[in-house]
This record gives sequence, structure tokens and C-alpha cells, in this order.
Amino acid sequence: MASGILLVGNFHLTASGCPPVGEELGNRLRSAGWTVLTTSRVGPAAPRVLDMVATVFRRRREYSVAQVDVFSGRAFVWAEAVTEALRAAGKPYVLTLHGGNLPAFSLRYPGRVRRLLRRAAAVTAPSRYLVEELRSLRPDLLMVPNGLPLDAYRFRLRERIRPRLLWLRAFHRIYNPELALAAVARLIPDFPDLRLTMVGPDHGDGTWVATQAKVGSLGLSEHVELSGRIPKADVPGRMDRADILLNTPTIDNAPVSVLEGLAAGLCVVSTNVGGIPYLLENGRDSLLVPSADPDAMALAIRRLLTEPGLAGTLSRQGRVTAERSDWSNVLEQWSTLLVQVTGSPAHA
Repeated sequence: MASGILLVGNFHLTASGCPPVGEELGNRLRSAGWTVLTTSRVGPAAPRVLDMVATVFRRRREYSVAQVDVFSGRAFVWAEAVTEALRAAGKPYVLTLHGGNLPAFSLRYPGRVRRLLRRAAAVTAPSRYLVEELRSLRPDLLMVPNGLPLDAYRFRLRERIRPRLLWLRAFHRIYNPELALAAVARLIPDFPDLRLTMVGPDHGDGTWVATQAKVGSLGLSEHVELSGRIPKADVPGRMDRADILLNTPTIDNAPVSVLEGLAAGLCVVSTNVGGIPYLLENGRDSLLVPSADPDAMALAIRRLLTEPGLAGTLSRQGRVTAERSDWSNVLEQWSTLLVQVTGSPAHA
């Protein structure tokens, strides 16, 4: 029987239908024999931090190592608070870095980020992008990909594709859903049967409303379906009905939705921002375009629909890229790391 582990992250998101990566990590570790505790499932930010810190102390006899998710912005504060509590409790911990904005945050607050990273027993990141960008603050950063249940996604090779497009992110300004609409509007005259389905929760920053308005102003009501949030279990089915996945962010890291699309055989067209060029290779497993450039995105979609052999190549190689993140590989990396950390001292 392996030791106990405390996973610290935004587990309250599970109830909203958008479970954090840590939720599945916990399930996989349990299957490998670990005793897994999680915190926190409290919704509001301040009470959630208090619950995290309280859990560190209250359940300290039930775990031997902790894993803490780290985000930029205001969320960075709870990572600082939790790790101070873990140090006071004498528990080693592993940090996992998230979010394409973390490098910019580290430039703004280098002292805080360096201090947080160097006190951990180990620091992981799900993308080569974050490893490279933050290596100066912690030279021994480890890349451990976000795990993907590969067998949950039916692979369908897209050799002859239809103009059936899918957009799958939260409706938030950094994911720029209006770029997808602008690109589609440029293609409708030549592909009148084109359909775009947009799936994701409303983040509450006005992007959902703005997207609805844009659909109307561009005259796309017959071509665009705004589905909003759907259960995670329904994602593979939505992907199976599409042939092209659009990813339109202005900031990004290693999005699970893109890996899911690759696993299903979708042809991915994405903006070339943040960690995306570290995850995808233009012309091999995807087509990458500049951020906020609807003409370039429309051209990439047009190429997929008209250039013989291109869709099949991207679909086939995309599946190979996704296979590197299969849980059969990722769980072994986590188990090995956590066993090593359990008996190792934290950095001074």
C-alpha cells in the first residue's frame, strides 16, 4: 500500500461540470493504491483558502506528501498560504504549475515566485513551455503532462472532412471566441453548409453575451450553435460529430481540450500563443496561426477543406501526439515522483 497524499486545488469546480485535472489524478492514484485526500470543495475564494489551510493541519496524520496546484494572479496567494502551512506541519510537497499567464506573473513578482518554487521538494509543469519559461527560477523543473484517458475518445481518421467545426473552451476573453466567429464569417460564401458548435461554460466576464451579439451582427445564426456548458461525459460525442477543432486563445498553456481533440482525430487549428507551439507542430499535427488574425484562421480552415491529404496527415499525427499524454504513461511518472519525494527534504 502506498502512502497518503493530499491534493490541493480547485475541487469545487467538479460540481460545475468542469473538474480540475487534479480530480482525475486523485482517481488514478487511488487505483494505484494511494490513500488520497483532496481540498477544497468550498466555492467562495476566501473560505476555500481557509479550508485548504485547515485541512493541512487537521488531517496531517493521514498523508505523507502533498501536491499543490499553482496559478497566477490572485490564486497565487492560496498556494503561498497552503505551502506555508505545509512547511509548518513538516510535510513535503510537490507544486504543479498551471496557466499560460504564469511566466508573465513571474516577471512581475520574481521574488515571490522564486521563493515558492525553491521551497518545494519538486516542481512539475504540464508543458515544456512552462518548464522553459520558469527554469531560471527553479532549474530542476519536471515536465509531467496532463493525463488523458485515451480510450474515452473514439479515434476517427479525418481523411475526407466536412465543414463541421467545434470550439471547446470557457467563454472568457482570453479564449477569444469571437475570433472563431470572424473566421467562419469569411468562409460562409464559399462553404454555405459550414456549421460551428461552440461549447463551454460562461465565465461571467461578459464574453458569453458578446459572443451571442456577434453571432447576430455577423448574420451567423443559421451556422453557429452556442451550446454552453455540457457534462464532461458528453465531450467525446460532440467531438465525434465534428471534423475541425478551433482553439482561439490569446493566452494558453497545454489545454486538455486540444489534447482531447487530437485523441479523437479532429484536425486542430489553433492560435500560436504561449505553450501551444511547445505542444503542437505546425503542419505536422495541427495548423497554427497568429493570435487575433481571422484571415489567417479562415485560410487554415480553407486549406483543410480543400487541400488533398492535409486533413488525414494532421488527424493521424495528432493522435500520436495525444498518445504521449495517456494516463498509462502519466500515472507512472506521478507515482515514481511521489515515492521519491516522500522521504526527501524540501529545499531550504
